[in-house]
Amino acid sequence: MKTIYDVQKLLIKYGTLIYIGDRLADLEMMEEELRELYDSKLLDVHEYKVGLLIVKQATELEKEKRRRNEKND
Repeated sequence: MKTIYDVQKLLIKYGTLIYIGDRLADLEMMEEELRELYDSKLLDVHEYKVGLLIVKQATELEKEKRRRNEKND
């Protein structure tokens, strides 16, 4: 896994399609779903950690983007 798209494909593999319409909320829900899959022993440690890292990085990028947009408004 390297991208958010890869994380989305992984979640879809387990029957979870996430689209709330707010990018930040989508990412937070993906993080929660990864945690649930790991706690249920459906993901191994490596898949969980890599997926979580990708989601957290994307979350930070989205938050930074929103901060920049607020400054420009």
